[in-house]
Amino acid sequence: MSTETSEILLEAGTNELEIVEFYIEEIPKNKDESPSAQTEGAPRTRKSYFGVNVAKVLEIIRMPEVTEMPEVSHESVLGAFNLRSRIIPLLDLAMWLRKRRVENEPPKVIVTEFNQVTSAFMVSGVTRIHRISWEDVEAPNKYVSALSSDSITGVVKFDDRIVFILDLERIVSELNPEMRLKLDDNVEFNTEERYRALIADDSPLIREMIRDMLGQAGFRVEKTNNGRECWDRLKEIKQSAVDEGRPITDFVQVIVSDIEMPMMDGHHLTRRIKDDPVLRDIPVILFSSLITEKLRYRGEAVGADDQISKPEITYLAQRAAALIEARKKKR
Repeated sequence: MSTETSEILLEAGTNELEIVEFYIEEIPKNKDESPSAQTEGAPRTRKSYFGVNVAKVLEIIRMPEVTEMPEVSHESVLGAFNLRSRIIPLLDLAMWLRKRRVENEPPKVIVTEFNQVTSAFMVSGVTRIHRISWEDVEAPNKYVSALSSDSITGVVKFDDRIVFILDLERIVSELNPEMRLKLDDNVEFNTEERYRALIADDSPLIREMIRDMLGQAGFRVEKTNNGRECWDRLKEIKQSAVDEGRPITDFVQVIVSDIEMPMMDGHHLTRRIKDDPVLRDIPVILFSSLITEKLRYRGEAVGADDQISKPEITYLAQRAAALIEARKKKR
């Protein structure tokens, strides 16, 4: 299954996304597997449904020939395989999620790319691609997040089932600690200026890291949990600027936003900002695992001033300050 056509059809800034829905067929935990609870001698199974943003999917393939890897960090790492001269690690997603997968049909493999890394995940099967609005994606409540070890970033409710959007970045970073976001303590910042930044990210961990990074560089930081909350806050700031007869930059000088967020994504947020005659001059930086050469055109289409991949967090403050200074010179 190729996603190239889908990428072209989905216009940036519409607050829509496409998700690949897949499932894991499993024997439920604590299931009574006595003969009386079995059908024709086989344990009863169920399917758990999950989703991943199409933008992260390179292709979906049959189970390849896998070579074991020495001293893997987790038992769910099955090994690696060769796909057109690229060596790609393969993860058994059911094992990672501690599910007892049942193989009633040949498994499928979802090959992904995000944070500048290619990975693959083995699942039971793939159903279809859904086009939905980010408004239809609910953020998981704290209870659901805790029960899932914070591996769920969104919940989509269909008439007959619930689809959980998985945080594949977290899974990959858990397997490879070198891929986790880290602040470079050796970088020096110019803290003479006290810039004002507004950030939007649905991950509490990422919000804190961005705040710490910008704080080290002398920024005053205000945090919001998603694009909708950020937009509502911007409207309040805009009204304050109008009421007090002050420029908007007295209140906020740069906006840093994730792309994938429930309710309103970063592309739609950016488009709204750039369409507003008062807010449009505020620099917007998209900070996301989806910043790749293939997808960079989307941020450009909605008017983002800069786009930074999440592994490059160390440079975020420097580029934010550079955008602010460049705006000052234009005035």
